[in-house]
Amino acid sequence: MESTEETTPIKNKKTWRIVILIVILGLAVNLFLPKMLDINEAVTVLRDMVWWLVLAALVSESLVYISYGSSLKAVLDIQGHNLSVLECTAIFLSSYSIGIVAGGWVGSAATTYGLFAQKGVRKSHAVVAGLLPSMLANIPLILIAIAGIVTLRLTGHLSETQLIQYSIFIGLLLVISFGYLIGLAFPKTAFKVVNWVLWNWNHFRNKPYDPEATQLHLNILINAWKQMGKGNWLRPFVGTIGYYAFDLITMYLIFLAAGYKINLGVLFAGYGLPFLLAKMAFIVPGGLGIIETSMAALFTSLAVPDDIALVVVLGYRLISFWIPILVGFLVYFLINRKHARNSQISTDPT
Repeated sequence: MESTEETTPIKNKKTWRIVILIVILGLAVNLFLPKMLDINEAVTVLRDMVWWLVLAALVSESLVYISYGSSLKAVLDIQGHNLSVLECTAIFLSSYSIGIVAGGWVGSAATTYGLFAQKGVRKSHAVVAGLLPSMLANIPLILIAIAGIVTLRLTGHLSETQLIQYSIFIGLLLVISFGYLIGLAFPKTAFKVVNWVLWNWNHFRNKPYDPEATQLHLNILINAWKQMGKGNWLRPFVGTIGYYAFDLITMYLIFLAAGYKINLGVLFAGYGLPFLLAKMAFIVPGGLGIIETSMAALFTSLAVPDDIALVVVLGYRLISFWIPILVGFLVYFLINRKHARNSQISTDPT
């Protein structure tokens, strides 16, 4: 029977303090933003909302997570496992929520690994499923961000300095996402670089470091990417495209519900660049505060009315961030409770 310790990373007081801190920070951000507009204008926008379009936005957001679940399933299918899309979606929802409060994408990948291990997925395959789709998902985000940069540049809302800054961010994200592919050609050099970085990082944090574990995980990633050859990467990649496409549709539908037909270039700019900034500020869980404030600022700078921009941003974050993480925690506890019950039954001598 597997230990539940490695798959229940939120069972400690420190993490619950982080949860409380995130909730307080989220409330602060979402209470602060409305102060930027006349409350009567916000009430007017809310009163006139087309609520069937809000419902359509909720459906679109559910497809965001199903798309990512299909990407996870595609990776596991290639490696000979047969989990359903719904199982993979539930695991992604759970790991997304845990990652928000425990370690960001690292905590999310670790949770994905642990939950897949409960389903009988081999350790190396679970590691790949936890990491590869998140790397592939950066490609559509980068393309959306580039479309936003082009829009801002053409409309005169982007200075030379900002253009250089965003270009550096995109370059860094590409290196972070796919720099490890150099290891396919130079595995020994890749290990030396990664080993040096991780050794210094753990030394800075005064944490123990195991170079053999680094070598093992690097080998797993290199072998996994080799498995993605001959077009096997396409299905997982399509799932990550759906992840961002449906999320964009969610925001577009909320704009329509608020009575504003937004230009697609403006939508790309107001959506893609805040998420790019959040990727760079990975220490902030879920881009909390960064995404809301930068979205509102970008949309209003591109002639979207203040009341529309702020109501849409807050509504979008409610649908795309707060509701999913609450659902994710619930799903996480249900999955672990079911696993614990099944383990108890399997070990019961009667």
